Amino acid sequence: MSRLRCAPLRMAAMSLVIDVLYLVAALVGAPVWLVKRRRAGKVRIDWSSRLGRIASLPAPTRPRLLFHAVSVGEANAIRGLVERLAPAFEIVIACTTDTGLTRAQALFAPRHAVVRYPLDLSRCVRRFLDAVRPDAAALVELEVWPNFTRECERRGIALAIVNGRLSERSFPRYRRFRPFIRPSFRRVNVIAAQDETIAGRFVELGARRECVHVVGTMKWDNALDGLAETRAKADELAALLGIDRARPVVVAGSTGPGEEALVLASIPAGAQLIVAPRRPERFDEVSRILSPCIRRSEVQERSAGDAAGARERHAPAPAARFLLDSIGELRVAYALADVVIIGRTFNRQRGSDMMEAVALGKAVIVGPDVSNFESVARALIAGGAIVQVTPDQLPAAIARLLNDPAEREGLGRRGLDVIRAHRGAVEAHARLIEQLPALRKRA
Repeated sequence: MSRLRCAPLRMAAMSLVIDVLYLVAALVGAPVWLVKRRRAGKVRIDWSSRLGRIASLPAPTRPRLLFHAVSVGEANAIRGLVERLAPAFEIVIACTTDTGLTRAQALFAPRHAVVRYPLDLSRCVRRFLDAVRPDAAALVELEVWPNFTRECERRGIALAIVNGRLSERSFPRYRRFRPFIRPSFRRVNVIAAQDETIAGRFVELGARRECVHVVGTMKWDNALDGLAETRAKADELAALLGIDRARPVVVAGSTGPGEEALVLASIPAGAQLIVAPRRPERFDEVSRILSPCIRRSEVQERSAGDAAGARERHAPAPAARFLLDSIGELRVAYALADVVIIGRTFNRQRGSDMMEAVALGKAVIVGPDVSNFESVARALIAGGAIVQVTPDQLPAAIARLLNDPAEREGLGRRGLDVIRAHRGAVEAHARLIEQLPALRKRA
């Protein structure tokens, strides 16, 4: 009996300790963090929602499932799963970043509630859960926070990790803090890992082996959705920017520091270049690197009649440069490409998602570092669907692909074959979530 009485006290004490550690870390890192935000132009912070103060949702009439999708990539990844589960459950999507919140609203609102995910301070988490009242929470890819998982356990909220991913580079850092994070992983009821290697990493960090399932990544299932709409939008974007469809186009997507200059130096004469930086705060910097260039944000929407005038005024010069400084149009830009270069693979930033470009049948080049997407990249490389090169090899690879339509076509065809062979993860995820006791009890 005394143990039962002591358990809540122990939980409260641990939450207090974690809160103090968070606050100490915030105070120590605040000067650097604030300077970085200011340089990035992120002056305003939505403190109210980050502290868990959101409008209470109506009482659920069906089992309520909360997805925590940190940013844009995670929001995109759960599209098919949300659609598959929506007939049976009320869905709520919580995002951390501003760009993730914008993307989730575009994808899911108003059919599903979209809210801000709070800081992992115990009071913030309690406020948030009081407002949302989920029966289960699905954490996309990894996001296992101590106070959140502890409070969910206390309230009987089932926990799942979906599209579970833990890269080779990140794993050693998590392993160093294993004594601290192990209880959080033990609280998770179901982990849907992308491959066997990742599943083993979750178990090593404390997840119960019987709770870990290898089901692949849902990105394979979502990859072929909406292709016709994307291609139609690509025609509109080309007309708006003044891109010459008769000349080769290279698209560098989700680029990071150092990559824009590398790609610019690697483009052969006569080719057009579209660059889409990963982070909005780098748009101005990249504009200076590409100068002179045409910025998407500076080209106003025009009527069909005005578009012809826009093409004349912005007639592309040899090696014309375009900056895609917008959110949510990268896939549309990929549809214009003859060759796609995947950013953050040449500068040790662990890579960006190459799936959307492959699904469009494009010839895709990646750099040496694809550790954030190791299972996807491994399957595509094994299937002869993408080209992996070093920075020194990039100019020759671009030139070769632009000059060889047959090789480009072969890469695109094999990429689609690999995607089709790996589909099925959405259904596997759905079946695991449907078996969560908290959801079955309310159903």
